Amino acid sequence: MDVRIISATHQDLEASIQEGRFRQDLYFRLNVVSFFLPPLREHREDIPLLIDHFIKKFSRQNNKPPLEVSKEARELLLRYPYPGNVRELENLVERAVVLSRGHLITSRDLPFHLKDSVGEPPDAFPPALQTLPEQLERLERHLIEQALKEMGGVQTRAAEKLGISERVLRYKLQKYSLPAGQDPIENSNQGSKIRADN
Repeated sequence: MDVRIISATHQDLEASIQEGRFRQDLYFRLNVVSFFLPPLREHREDIPLLIDHFIKKFSRQNNKPPLEVSKEARELLLRYPYPGNVRELENLVERAVVLSRGHLITSRDLPFHLKDSVGEPPDAFPPALQTLPEQLERLERHLIEQALKEMGGVQTRAAEKLGISERVLRYKLQKYSLPAGQDPIENSNQGSKIRADN
């Protein structure tokens, strides 16, 4: 049979292998091309676009005119941490469209747990940064720093986690003046050179 398998997980499979909860041979059989998709709370700049997209989608499905979102309701949607990621946002918007009256989605169209769980605005929207490019660069820098920290400073693993090539990662490290971390190839070459000198 000619079969292509596309799979997804929210688990750290490498850690699961170390803990004996996932078969190593199955992992190597499946792990041909990997993409890391960060949770929605880590790329909040996409939330306004997704809100507008889902409003148009569910307005058409429910035979409603294009709806607007009140300032208060939009603020609640922007601040919510979305443990269920994009699917949860989609469900929330669908619910709001169905329950809305008139041409405006308000906070009363959103569930109570949404209002109870939001706190201060997230760091992804600092008041000092006014432009979208500045916000995107700040978020990108944060994600790169986090990936390097989680992967012990190893560039190859950090790049894989971020879903980018090592060349792109090195460019961005230079762009943001970040520490280069570790490069397993360079480290092994350095070790060989030291042994040769000795």
